Amino acid sequence: MSDYSFDTLQIHAGAEPDPATGARQVPIYQTTAYVFKDAAHAARLFGLQEVGYIYSRLTNPTVSALAARIAALEGGAGAVCCSSGHAAQIMALFPLMGPGLNIVASTRLYGGTITQFSQTIKRFGWSCTFVDFDDPAAIEAAVNEDTRAIFCESISNPAGYLTDLPAVAAVANKVGLPLIVDNTLASPYLCRPIEHGATLVVHSATKYLTGNGTVTGGAVIDSGKFDWSASGKFPSLSEPEPAYHGLAFHKALGPMAFTFHSIAVGLRDLGMTMNPQGAHYTLMGIETLSLRMEKHVANAKAVAEWLEADPRIDFVTYGGLASSPWAKRAARLYPKGSGALFTVAVKGGYDACVKLVNNLKLFSHVANLGDARSLIIHSASTTHSQLTEEQQIKAGAGPNVVRLSIGIENAADLIADLDQALTAATA
Repeated sequence: MSDYSFDTLQIHAGAEPDPATGARQVPIYQTTAYVFKDAAHAARLFGLQEVGYIYSRLTNPTVSALAARIAALEGGAGAVCCSSGHAAQIMALFPLMGPGLNIVASTRLYGGTITQFSQTIKRFGWSCTFVDFDDPAAIEAAVNEDTRAIFCESISNPAGYLTDLPAVAAVANKVGLPLIVDNTLASPYLCRPIEHGATLVVHSATKYLTGNGTVTGGAVIDSGKFDWSASGKFPSLSEPEPAYHGLAFHKALGPMAFTFHSIAVGLRDLGMTMNPQGAHYTLMGIETLSLRMEKHVANAKAVAEWLEADPRIDFVTYGGLASSPWAKRAARLYPKGSGALFTVAVKGGYDACVKLVNNLKLFSHVANLGDARSLIIHSASTTHSQLTEEQQIKAGAGPNVVRLSIGIENAADLIADLDQALTAATA
């Protein structure tokens, strides 16, 4: 369906009328296992000689429809869905990494990702070097013989920083490494990282893809363009796999090697499976993705401009503002909009931020983003509280800022709520 436009793909990609019933919406296949036609059929499925369904930890028709739709929207060769965005990050790294190996990542990342990369992956024997991705030379300098991937967010959480993806991809190409881009905040409607040189794209489907705060989920999309056999650095994909009678995934499956490995080995052994009901909710959410993102962006721009002009505010980090240091980058790489997440520095610092959060009525105080509802959180005391103050400031989550996720309500109502809360917070 690659010839169709985005608005059509978000409704039709990966979905056909159910062959058993004719149901037009993708059914929820709430089943653990699938009956084989005969013993030979089962053997072919387990030997990866035939594509089909074995067990829902590996594949499920509802989840497969979602994976196909997300791959189509991102322009990828294939995708695998899993239980959360954090799971997607581990799934993306799993075929690439091994004890003693490392990744190079942007300093501008979600606090939970910084913790995952700086602390948790050490238990696997992996490590991470954090670099300012506005400095391509620094990215290249951080790469060594043990580096296996470069990682960034297209639009960063929490400050809404816009990454210059082509510049980062140029470094990744030069050093022969895959570039992994978390595209959660942009969604494929605002940015398609593969078109800018990304090898893999990850999502927290919990956010804009689903769009209604009902389920958690994640996805990894493969461009199908990276040569996993060229350097000898990725033996999981280029060398014979003992569990599949010596099958070499890249040689046998070409552009689909990473996707099949993620299912046949990653989901099989890590078990980070998305449930079919969650996939169903996400499929329904994606049907209105373009409509929602246009409203998110319009509201975010209106609210950010109002806040920037308010004397009770020190600064606003929204990339869609004319005053933003990323304005030219936004016009070049994110022409449909700079997302709907940004931070606001409130005069009065930490205490004023807490009062602002406590006095809002329409905004919801939750640890989430990408909802149809507008959300707020004080990152330094919550999502980024595990970081040092220096790390918080580098991540755009200093003690004097709050993070806003602008929803699709009426913009004037959102501004009025912020106005009354700021009055209380700075009185």
